[in-house]
Amino acid sequence: MRSAILFTMCAGMFLVQLDVTVVNVALPALGNGLHADLPQLQWVVVGYSVVLAAFLLTGGALGDLLGHRGVVLAGLAVFGVASAACGLAQSAGWLVGARAVQGAGAALLLPGTIAVLTGTFPDRVERARALGIWAGISALALPAGPLLGGFLVSAAGWRPVFWLNVPIVAAAIVATRRLVPPDVRRPGRVDLPGAAAAALALGSGVYAVIAGTPSVALLAGAAAVAFVVVEHRSAEPMLPLSLVRAWQTAGANLVSAAMNFVGLGSVLVCTLYLQDVLGASPIAAAVALLPMFLPLALVSPVAGRLTARFGPRPLVVAGLGLGAVAMLNLLRVGTTTGYRELLPTLLVLGVGMGVLTPAVVTAAVADAPGSAAGVASGVNNTARQAGGALGVAVFGVVAGEPAAHERFVHGLHLLGIASAGLWVVAAILAAVTVPGRGWRKAACALK
Repeated sequence: MRSAILFTMCAGMFLVQLDVTVVNVALPALGNGLHADLPQLQWVVVGYSVVLAAFLLTGGALGDLLGHRGVVLAGLAVFGVASAACGLAQSAGWLVGARAVQGAGAALLLPGTIAVLTGTFPDRVERARALGIWAGISALALPAGPLLGGFLVSAAGWRPVFWLNVPIVAAAIVATRRLVPPDVRRPGRVDLPGAAAAALALGSGVYAVIAGTPSVALLAGAAAVAFVVVEHRSAEPMLPLSLVRAWQTAGANLVSAAMNFVGLGSVLVCTLYLQDVLGASPIAAAVALLPMFLPLALVSPVAGRLTARFGPRPLVVAGLGLGAVAMLNLLRVGTTTGYRELLPTLLVLGVGMGVLTPAVVTAAVADAPGSAAGVASGVNNTARQAGGALGVAVFGVVAGEPAAHERFVHGLHLLGIASAGLWVVAAILAAVTVPGRGWRKAACALK
């Protein structure tokens, strides 16, 4: 029974991650079919991730208030309907709008999956193992997205890329209704001012980095200040500030942001290097990235079991150390080198992130009381999604246009050094803030 719940929640997370990457391979065919220009195609990708990052915290809070089972079901339904609308789109504007609604459904779904697992596996050792499996299965979406997208576009066009979600969502809704018991609703009300301020701060912040708009960045800063003020004054805040001030939770979330900043940014520039510098086709580039994605998926369940035994700290520090070494290997990559020089970066980074992901997610939610499980997972997912979106933007700017091979490779070298430095700093932070072997004893004392 619990295993079935675990894999149902993994299916929901898989869909969320899949739609981050699956659309990229379909963009040329999509542009031709809808007569969309480059900015419109960019928003097909960005519209989903911006809305997802903006409403994750709200999704977690709604789950704590209304019950995570119901919010997961609502998220699946919204995601499925929006996916069908994407597949039926007759214009670029229609598709961008439907992608934004997809992001809203994903924002309800994603924190709810972790919260359901937190309730299903109350023992912290079992929870760490479950989160390892969850991280491994969700990581499979990274290689599956480009490969599946390329196959569907080649065989049947771009629309099935979105229609594929509909039967999977329908099966997940049936399984969730049958397997997941209704959870107790927490009395209270929705913190609408806090939700609005959080969405505005996160959405405009990610947009400002992607679009490079200073005025929007100022709006994001003002909204962030307003959010802190609203939550401080609210009798029933959406995000209890005590949760943010907790040193363990804050440290784990900062590490999570740094992890996705480097991880997703690296996927972007490595894909561009493979296609535009080495001349690989989209499908060949997707296959070439498998040495990064497969270790991430295979190592995560093992790392979950090791986290249960030794605590999150050694796994987090080890994963960050491996990632730092992997990024330094980018200094070996050049315009005249081949895939062999890039391979160590892909392989070691994949192993490092596989070790890191379940441990840092476990650390982020370990000290959250059951009534705040959705908010805690929402904060962690927000940190990871926002960090990933910022990473894609910053890595793209630093690397530059891949057609200028020399400048692009020089940008890769700079990113390798900076990323290694960032992960070393994150490892030091984790060594200070993330709990080690005695985490279970400390957790029991907090109950």
